[in-house]
Amino acid sequence: MKIDFKTLRADFPLLKQTNRGKPLVYLDNSATNQKPRCVIDAISHYYTHDNANIHRGVYELSERATREYEKTRVTIKSFINAKHAHEIVFVRGATEGINLVAQSYGRTHFKVLDEIMISTMEHHSNIVPWQMLADQVGANLRIIPITDDGEIDMDAYQKLFTERTKMVAIAHASNALGTVNPIKEMIRIAHTHDVPVLVDGAQAFPHMPVDVQDLDCDFYVFSSHKAYGPTGIGVLYGKEKLLESMPPYQGGGDMIESVTFAKTTYNKVPFRFEAGTPDIAGVIGFGVALAYLKNIGMDNIAAHEQELLNYATQKLSAIPELKIIGVAKNKVGVISFVLKDVHPHDIGTVLDAHGIAIRAGHHCAMPVMERFQLPATVRASFGLYNNTADIDALVTGLQEVQRIFK
Repeated sequence: MKIDFKTLRADFPLLKQTNRGKPLVYLDNSATNQKPRCVIDAISHYYTHDNANIHRGVYELSERATREYEKTRVTIKSFINAKHAHEIVFVRGATEGINLVAQSYGRTHFKVLDEIMISTMEHHSNIVPWQMLADQVGANLRIIPITDDGEIDMDAYQKLFTERTKMVAIAHASNALGTVNPIKEMIRIAHTHDVPVLVDGAQAFPHMPVDVQDLDCDFYVFSSHKAYGPTGIGVLYGKEKLLESMPPYQGGGDMIESVTFAKTTYNKVPFRFEAGTPDIAGVIGFGVALAYLKNIGMDNIAAHEQELLNYATQKLSAIPELKIIGVAKNKVGVISFVLKDVHPHDIGTVLDAHGIAIRAGHHCAMPVMERFQLPATVRASFGLYNNTADIDALVTGLQEVQRIFK
C-alpha cells in the first residue's frame, strides 16, 4: 500500500505551530517524537470516561480500564512477535527495563569476576546500570570497540568472549551515530557461548520492523515516547524462562499473591515486575500509537526515513567544512555532524532562531564522543512526518551559521 507521508503530517497538532516566528522544523526525533491526534484523544478519553485503577476493581469502570490496559500488552506481543503476552513487562521506559534486568537477573546470576559485554557506542542508559551492577557484585565490564565508520568491530567482539562472560548488552541502533548493528549475528555468536543478550531497542523499534523470535534475543527494551506514544511508558520483553528465574525488582501492590508479616508470595510473570499503580492512560495511549504505526506499516516507515537519510546525507556532504560523524553502511534516520570552528551549541542556537529544532551535545553517549575525540556533535534525526523541505531548511540554516561565524 502506497502511503502519502505528506498528508500524515496533519495528524500531529504540535507541528502546526511556529518556532521563533518561523514554521517549526522538528528534527530531534531520537530524543522524542511528536504525538498524533489519535494518541492525544485516547489519553483524554481515558481520563474523561474510564478513569479507574486496574486489576483490582469489580465495577465497570475498573473492568473497562483493565481491558484497555491489557489490550495494549497483547498489541505489543503481536507487534514484536513475542511468543506470549506475559513476556511483555510494562516499565517507565527503556532505561528502567535495562535497570530491571541488571538488578533482578544480574544480581541473581552474576558473581565476582563475571563479565558483562557492552559496546563503545552505547547510550548511558546501557552503560551506567551495568557499572552499578558490576560494583555491587564485583563483576567487570568488557567493551566492544567500534571502527572509524562507527560500526561494531565484529572480529574484536568475537574475541572478547571468555568463560566468565555472562551477558551481552548492545544497542540495536546507536542514538548518536545512527548505526544499525548486526544484532541477529551478534546474538547468534553470543548464544554459541551460552551467553544471553539484552538489546536496547529504543532507537530501532520506532523505525523498522522488530521480530524478537527471529532475532532470538533474550531481552529487548524500548520506549513509548520514541514511538509516537506518551512519555513515562516503556516495555521490557524477556523470554519466559528467564523472566521466571528473576525475583521482583520492586515491592508493593499488585506484584504479590499474598502478604503476611511472616512471608510474602509473589505474583506470576509479568505482574511480579509491575508494582504499584501504573501509568494506565500512558499504556492505553501507547496501544493506540502502535495501532497507528501498524496502519502505516513499519516497512513503509523504514523506506520513507531511508529516503530522507539519503537525501540529507547528500545535501549535508556538499556543505564545505561539514563532517558527518558515523558513516556506517546500515543506519536509521540519524545524522551527527560537526562544522569546522563552530561549537555545536552555537549551531543549535542559530538554527533555533530559524525555527529548526535539532540536538547539540554528547547525546548521553560520552564514550562515543571520546572515541571520535569530540566534545559534542549536532544531530538531526528524522521521523515519519519529516520531509525533504525540512532538510532543505536545515541546509539553509547551516549556511546562515557559516555566514555568521565567518
